Amino acid sequence: MKALEERILRDGKVLPGNILNVNTFLNHQIDSCFMMEMGEEIARLFEEDKPTKILTIEASGIAIGFAAAAVMKLPLIFAKKNKTSNVDSDVYCSVVHSYTHNKDYTAVISKEILSKEDRVLIVDDFLANGCALRGLIQIVEQAGAAVAGCATAIEKGYQGGGDALRREGVKVESLAIVESMEDGKVTFRM
Repeated sequence: MKALEERILRDGKVLPGNILNVNTFLNHQIDSCFMMEMGEEIARLFEEDKPTKILTIEASGIAIGFAAAAVMKLPLIFAKKNKTSNVDSDVYCSVVHSYTHNKDYTAVISKEILSKEDRVLIVDDFLANGCALRGLIQIVEQAGAAVAGCATAIEKGYQGGGDALRREGVKVESLAIVESMEDGKVTFRM
């Protein structure tokens, strides 16, 4: 998605540790109109895969997941990063490592909202090493549901998570794939 690449170049910042800061439009302050454009592109990319639900993980994935769900007119499920009192005790769960926070979370989804009849499109804001997507895939598999594919706004291609999932047969579509962030300069995969 050329518009996302242009927005990253204009408004993104490369921070120490190869962190791409897109707080001004994607995951701290949200440009709602631009988010809906990304949702439209995700819907176009996965229309033929016939998802029945969209799944993401809190918190940064919720906005892009909602945009895709709104365009596709599908329910959005978001995995909580810890079991809370408002989630039934009967849950699917998976341990997910956050690259950004260098911390493990136990992602949970109530069993009552995901079933074996579902075809699930997994959506997230970033894809680095693939831990979040793998954790959500595990949850979908625990439910006996099918993975329709994975969509991300920004993939850090140099970390290999997306390519590994693709080699395993998972459909992964990223709206922008960052190939490198050398000396604060972002380069995209062709």
